[in-house]
Amino acid sequence: MAADPRLTALAASAAADAVVDRIDTGGAGTIKVYDGTIPTDADTAVGAQTLLATLTFSATAFGAASSGVATAASITNGTAVATGTAAWARIANGSGTTQLDVTVGTSGEDINFNTVSFVTDATISITSLTYTQPLT
Repeated sequence: MAADPRLTALAASAAADAVVDRIDTGGAGTIKVYDGTIPTDADTAVGAQTLLATLTFSATAFGAASSGVATAASITNGTAVATGTAAWARIANGSGTTQLDVTVGTSGEDINFNTVSFVTDATISITSLTYTQPLT
């Protein structure tokens, strides 16, 4: 395999679709937001991190990718179940099987919230979300 592969837009879109389509298995997928340190990889179980909120994808989580970018359909708001500082999120399919972990912050992260200071019973929302498969 090349050390510096460069995908066509069509190949990048197929790769993005392959990832995001896994979220649709078993019904609507979820985004669970946690405090603490993100696990080493998405196969590592959640440890001492505290679940702060759960948001739910639409039944079809993402539309078809274009040029490697898949855009999420509407995401149902969640309610904070604990007070803490959001640091990362685990995305799972409708059967609860983990698909990927992402970073959380207020700017420059995989998911950006207006604040990472979650307070119990507060409404937590994501207004837009994309998954990007780089071309290079």
